Amino acid sequence: MTTPTGIDRTAPVIVHHEIDINAPLGLVWRLHTDVNNWPAWQTEITAAQLDGAFQPGNSFKWTSYGFTVVSTIYASAERARTLWGGPAAGITGVHEWVFSETPAGVHVTTQESWAGQLVEADITRMRTILDTSLAAWLKNLKAAAE
Repeated sequence: MTTPTGIDRTAPVIVHHEIDINAPLGLVWRLHTDVNNWPAWQTEITAAQLDGAFQPGNSFKWTSYGFTVVSTIYASAERARTLWGGPAAGITGVHEWVFSETPAGVHVTTQESWAGQLVEADITRMRTILDTSLAAWLKNLKAAAE
């Protein structure tokens, strides 16, 4: 498998969300990359474990909405961008985050692609699940940072 450099633009489900956070970039970045502490502020995540640094090639295991995933970090540019993903239960997901400093804090953009037989079997439902998840994740990141 080739290591992804971005989301899968051909995937049947792609969701995109953005938010402005009134907090320093360093704080937002720390919250985002401190995988082991995600459950402390991310109410939909009940477990998360990264052994080692948040860097390309490392993987982390996390549980969200009762669904456990092992994600591999594909790219990480300090305080600017992360990309992770992998296969789980018939879904291949690739999740990108982009952080841009603004005069008031940070603009965060996230997008994720889902592909696979499970996704193709019910595209509308899968899009709704992913959309709900990403919106909640951003809302919780904003609340934790501010």
